Amino acid sequence: MLSVRQITQRFGGITALEDVSFSIGKDLITGIIGPNGAGKTTLFNIVTGIYTPTSGSVLLGDKDISRLPSEKRAYLGMVRTFQNIELFGKMTVLENVMVGLHSKSSSGFLACAFKMPWHLREERRIRDNAMRWLEFTGIADLAQQEAANLPFGKGRLLEIARALALEPKILLMDEPAAGLNSKETHELSLLIRKIREMGVTVVLVEHDMELVMDICDSIVVLNLGRKLAEGTPREIQENPEVVAAYLGEE
Repeated sequence: MLSVRQITQRFGGITALEDVSFSIGKDLITGIIGPNGAGKTTLFNIVTGIYTPTSGSVLLGDKDISRLPSEKRAYLGMVRTFQNIELFGKMTVLENVMVGLHSKSSSGFLACAFKMPWHLREERRIRDNAMRWLEFTGIADLAQQEAANLPFGKGRLLEIARALALEPKILLMDEPAAGLNSKETHELSLLIRKIREMGVTVVLVEHDMELVMDICDSIVVLNLGRKLAEGTPREIQENPEVVAAYLGEE
């Protein structure tokens, strides 16, 4: 589904990533972990089109997307969420999801302005589709609330609902458990499994090791800008180099 090939990223004289390569299988949950400063965020930003790598390539399927902007990657089926929730606070929960769906609307300006019948039908379809994703994420009862009034955990679910409304092939989640309590983190783990079960490949950068080890099929470990290890949760837990990177060596 996704291949990272010999990615190197330099910022001036600083090398943030060096020769990083790995592949992510279809319909799997893959975690990207590592100590602070390992290069996880830089890698995520390269994969999602915020940075252009100094060298190397990113492939979605067999298509090289290394130089494509983020919005074109979204049209190809790659969608991301952010560690810091990005919502339209003055809009309702429902409207936040509808905004994403309008990017796929076929109605032009005049049809919207004059409320043409086909535009009204499409608007109903968009509204119904948005409600479906709110129901999927468990926040349909909050549809008419302003997004700014949501508790943090519900805001995280809204961001996921908006991302899913774009019907991604691959969903990249940047620290989705950040700021959540233990109950919310458990509910998040169940939701991520549901997303995988409907055929969406999930990639997450995450510091919550309990969550990562519980839900991930495979894990990539970065340290000091290089790939340190790759494997199943059990293989990663038993890897002495990974243990040393997190805990240090005597």
